[in-house]
Amino acid sequence: MIAGIKVKIEHQRASGLLQLLDIPVWKWDEISMDFVTGLPRTQRRHDAIRVVTDRLTKSAHFLPIRKDYSVS
Repeated sequence: MIAGIKVKIEHQRASGLLQLLDIPVWKWDEISMDFVTGLPRTQRRHDAIRVVTDRLTKSAHFLPIRKDYSVS
């Protein structure tokens, strides 16, 4: 007998079959947006990057932003 071995029991239900995503027809028709935060502040007080990625071509725009920016 081996002492100290723990067995992890899976408590999640099976997730099911993967669903295919529709392929976009035109560039920049469907995008994803991510944020990179926790960066040191620049001279213009930017401390984050907004990444906008086109799903069809995988090209991306990297936009410097401030984490405390608000639209109101």
